[in-house]
Amino acid sequence: MHRRLEFIGGNSAKFWEVEVSGVEVKVRYGRLGSKGQIQDKAFADAVAAQAHAERLIAEKLGKGYREVAAV
Repeated sequence: MHRRLEFIGGNSAKFWEVEVSGVEVKVRYGRLGSKGQIQDKAFADAVAAQAHAERLIAEKLGKGYREVAAV
C-alpha cells in the first residue's frame, strides 16, 4: 500500500507519504518540491503495520491534508 497526502494553505505546501510493505512502514514527508525526509519503522506483524499506517493517515486527514494519490 502506498498513499500520498498534501497540505497547501497559508505559507505551507507540504507532502506526506506512507508505504506499507509486510511488517515495514515507511513515511516520507517534507515541503513540496523537495525529496523530503524518511522514517522507517518495523512491527511484529503485517496487521500491526497496517493499523499503524491507517492511524497516521487518519491523523493527517484530521489536520487538513488531502489525498492526491493511492497506489
